[in-house]
Amino acid sequence: MSGTRKPGQRATPAGAPGGMQLFDRDGSRKYLTVAERARFLRAAEQAPREARTLCMTLAWSGCRLSEALALTADRVDLAGGVLVFATLKKRQDGIYRAVPVPPSLLEALDLVHGIREAQRRRGRGSAARLWPWSRMTGWRAVHAVMDAAGLSGPAASPKGLRHAFGVAAVSSGIPLNMVQKWLGHAQLSTTAIYADAVGAEEQDIARKMWE
Repeated sequence: MSGTRKPGQRATPAGAPGGMQLFDRDGSRKYLTVAERARFLRAAEQAPREARTLCMTLAWSGCRLSEALALTADRVDLAGGVLVFATLKKRQDGIYRAVPVPPSLLEALDLVHGIREAQRRRGRGSAARLWPWSRMTGWRAVHAVMDAAGLSGPAASPKGLRHAFGVAAVSSGIPLNMVQKWLGHAQLSTTAIYADAVGAEEQDIARKMWE
């Protein structure tokens, strides 16, 4: 990145496609912290059921909003404990990735969207989209929960949840190549940007030693 960087603003790692950054030009974070993501999930518990499951899916899988909205019942692997997403940023179709998610999310998806019932039908639910919404409807649902959680700014967005997943994964010691796989990045250099953000989370990491 050219020019002077504001305090707290990170440079783009070499080779990061499209110059992806975790801070905007004003030095504001574009990702939610661990505490902010927890606030978001608590607020989601009070949202309408379909909005709640969408918010949980975004937070716990790191998928793109468009990938969540394309999710069908047959790609919810209850036995394997994963969600299978079509990676929509790839240049060719038919690229999928399996992302492990908490049992609580799988239970919520089954309760709200009837996953087991759909999978017993012909096609195993391949035509049953969990959220038959437009991208704008999904975006509004997420932002309503962000508002309820008292979150604002660049981080209060579906993309902020995706970045939060990457930062949380790297902070937890997940290998970069695994985070790359879960997020569906074509290049490891894109995923490496989350390692640069860990410095901003060091206080939270250090606090775990004090408690």
